[in-house]
Amino acid sequence: MSGLGEVVGALADRADVAAVVVVSGDGLPIQHAGRRALDAEAVAALAAGLARSACALTEVAGLGPCDTAVLEGSAGLVVAARLDSQDWLLVLPEAGAEAGALLYDLRRHRSALAALL
Repeated sequence: MSGLGEVVGALADRADVAAVVVVSGDGLPIQHAGRRALDAEAVAALAAGLARSACALTEVAGLGPCDTAVLEGSAGLVVAARLDSQDWLLVLPEAGAEAGALLYDLRRHRSALAALL
C-alpha cells in the first residue's frame, strides 16, 4: 500500500484538483501537495476551525456527524472531508471542475485514506 504522501500527491495530480492538504484536528498540516501555491499552515489552522464549526452545525441541526463540507468562493470550491475523529482532507478543485466526481471519489476512498494516518 502506498504511503500518505504518495496518495496525497496522486490526488493532487488529478486534472480537476489544484491542491490537497491533510489537516490534523489541532490545525497543523500533516501532508500537502498541488499545483496551486498556498500557505499550508494558515489553511490547516483555518480548516480545523471550520471543521469544528461544521460538525457543531450539523449536530445542532439534527443531521448527525459532519462527513463533508463544501464551501464556494467566487473563484472556486473548498471541499473538507473527514478522515477520522480528528483529521480532515482539504481539497481545492480547479476552477470550473465538476465537483460531483470528486465528492464521489472522496466518499468512496475515505476509509483507505484514514488508514494511512
